[in-house]
Amino acid sequence: MPFNRPEDFINPLFLANSHLQTVVPNLFRIGFGVRYIRQRIDTLDGDFLDLDWSRVGSKKLMVFSHGLENSSKAPYVVGMVKYFNKRGWDALAWNFRSCSGEMNRAIGFYHPGQTDDFQLVLDQALDAGYEQIALVGFSLGGAITLRYLGEKGGRVHDKIKAAAVFSVPTDLEACARHLSTGTQSLYGKGFLYFYRRKMLMKEKLNPGRYDLTKWDGIQNMMDFDAAFNVDWYGFRDLSHFYGATSSQPLLPRIQIPTLIVNAENDPFLPEDCYPVNEAGANPYLHLEVPEMGGHVGFVTLSWRGVFWSEARAEDFFASLNL
Repeated sequence: MPFNRPEDFINPLFLANSHLQTVVPNLFRIGFGVRYIRQRIDTLDGDFLDLDWSRVGSKKLMVFSHGLENSSKAPYVVGMVKYFNKRGWDALAWNFRSCSGEMNRAIGFYHPGQTDDFQLVLDQALDAGYEQIALVGFSLGGAITLRYLGEKGGRVHDKIKAAAVFSVPTDLEACARHLSTGTQSLYGKGFLYFYRRKMLMKEKLNPGRYDLTKWDGIQNMMDFDAAFNVDWYGFRDLSHFYGATSSQPLLPRIQIPTLIVNAENDPFLPEDCYPVNEAGANPYLHLEVPEMGGHVGFVTLSWRGVFWSEARAEDFFASLNL
C-alpha cells in the first residue's frame, strides 16, 4: 500500500527539532523492568552470538534487532520488550557481533547483509516451539530484518507472521553518504569513535591482525566501509558492498505483512530511504511517515512511560490478529 502520515503521533513541544527527538530518548530514557536470560550460540565461522530472552510463559514470541553500535540493552529495545511482555509476548533480543559486552572473534564486526546470523537467531526461536513469531527491528536492525524477509520471499517460515521496523536506512549507500556530510556527519563520527575503540580492543587481543594505519585516511562512514568492510567481507568495492547489503532492492519480494515507520525529520535518513514506490507496489508493505519522531525516537508524554512506536507496533500486530 502507499505510504500514509499517522495523525495520532503528537510530538512533545520541548523536543523542538529532529536532533532533540533523536538524542533525548536515547540518552535519558531509563531502561528497567526487564530481566534477560542470556544464551550464547555458535556461528558457522567459529564466532558467537549472544541472545537475551525475556519470557512470560507465552506461545507468542517477538524477536528484536537493535541498531548500529547498540545492543539488547538499548532504551528503545528494553522499552518495547517491557511493553510486549506486559501484553503476553515472550521476547528475544539478539546482539550483533561485538555488541553484547564481549568482543567477537572474527576479524570483522557486523554488517547489514549478515542475514545468516539472523537466520541462526530465528532457528533458536523456531526450535523453542512458539506458535507465532513477530519481528521488530530498529535502524540497522530494521534493515537486516527487511533484507532477510526479501531474501526469503515466499519461503519465510509459516510461524513468522509479521514484522514492524522503525527508522530504517533501506538504501545504505545513500545513508552512508548522508551521514558523511553536513551536521548529520556528527552522528557518523560518533559511530567511528566506537568502531575505532573496538578495533583497538581487538588488536590488543590479536596483535598484528589489523592495519591501523588505515585510520589515518578515515574521515567518515564511507571511508570506514571502503577501508575495512569491503576487505573483511570479500566485496569487490564499495558499490558492491552497499548493493549487496541494502534492503531496498528486495522490498518487492517481501510476502508477510510488514510495517515500515520512518519519521520525515529523521536526521539519519536521506530521501532515498523512504520507499514510497516499493510500498505502493507491494500489498504486504505498509509505509508510514510521521512528520516528527527523529531517529528511533517517537516520544510521547505518557505517565506509563510508553512511546508511540510501542503502541503503533501493538496496533499493527493486533490488526493481524496476533
